[in-house]
Amino acid sequence: MGRYHFIAAERALAVWPVLVMCRVLEVSKSAFYCWLDSPTRGGPNDQLLRVHIRAIHRRSRETYGSPRIHAELRDEGLRVSRKRVARLMREEGLAGLPAKRKFRVATTDSDHEDPIADNVLQRNFHAERPNEAWVGDITYLRTASGFVYLAILIDLHSRRVVGWAVRDHMRTSLVQEALQRAVALRNPPPGLVHHTDRGSQYASADYRADLDRIAAVPSMSRKGDCWDNAVAESFFGTPRAGARRARAQLGQRRCR
Repeated sequence: MGRYHFIAAERALAVWPVLVMCRVLEVSKSAFYCWLDSPTRGGPNDQLLRVHIRAIHRRSRETYGSPRIHAELRDEGLRVSRKRVARLMREEGLAGLPAKRKFRVATTDSDHEDPIADNVLQRNFHAERPNEAWVGDITYLRTASGFVYLAILIDLHSRRVVGWAVRDHMRTSLVQEALQRAVALRNPPPGLVHHTDRGSQYASADYRADLDRIAAVPSMSRKGDCWDNAVAESFFGTPRAGARRARAQLGQRRCR
């Protein structure tokens, strides 16, 4: 990976300022932006596109192929070719469902009347210390007996899973269990920023009460903006990849 590609990828995560990365890597800031805006290099980088593609694919319940995802990206204002979308989907192992497959799986229900928290995190995915900010999400896993659902909480300081739960449903108790495990493991101080999407599980009265008990600050993504929760989206990648990462981290923790 070239220095410009590296800076562009890290810039998408909003962890380090471009100026700092350019100084460390000894490249000109103006030259980087010239490269970024060039006709052959312009537009969103692959890392940013992967996050958006995975989120659109999940929202479509795995039904969208590259043409429809390409159309969604264009509607979101992202300049990208259909061939590039198809390539990234192949690399991520994503494909639209054949018409004969009738099952549908959704992990986010944002059509509810519960209160929506402000976006306190504001895409600031860098935390100076442990338990300063956690991000959470839900995905699903296929098993021989059907679907199960995995809820996780990630500490933005270490990018490690601090709480998790697996059940055969995605009711509020699923995310409550993940939160309970995280609290038991980390005992976070008051003021912890807890960021998720706008799903009904996270917006429910029971879950909000759990956050109140630990004096956490709730934060939610803006409607339809997957990049607001990019760390959780990137962690999952595909459901199988997310499960492998979670199992690996949990296995390492048990060995300590």
